[in-house]
Amino acid sequence: MKQVTFYLLDQHVIINGLITMEQLACNLAVLHWRAGKRVLIACENYKQAIKLDNALWTQTPAAFIPHNLVGEGPQDGAPVEIYWPHQHRHVPRDLMVNLLPAYIDFALSFHEVIDFVPDEEYLKQLARKRYKAYRSVGFQLITAKPLS
Repeated sequence: MKQVTFYLLDQHVIINGLITMEQLACNLAVLHWRAGKRVLIACENYKQAIKLDNALWTQTPAAFIPHNLVGEGPQDGAPVEIYWPHQHRHVPRDLMVNLLPAYIDFALSFHEVIDFVPDEEYLKQLARKRYKAYRSVGFQLITAKPLS
């Protein structure tokens, strides 16, 4: 069964230019890539995609995370690809890490989705709408707290 994990975020912190949700998105993408999954990070816009691209290049000094922006790199894409609206190409992936404010129809092409519930009220309302949309198309829904 297809599954969505919603991470409940307690605070809004900026570390190295990334908000909590963006930092967690990078960390989870790396974790799942190391577990052998092909990952798509769905960003809100090009600016956010570039920010996450740069963050993955500097994740840890000794690590190399094979990633690229959608449309760059190998024809089948790197193991971790960064998407923003209007740049999607249909390359099979195991997991989508969603930073988009609204549900996106191509989420159905993934076995697993990671999404976030920020602590700001307006963003919580958007997360509730995404939650309902995932549920309406048959995803199993899970909530979790990020590990500190």
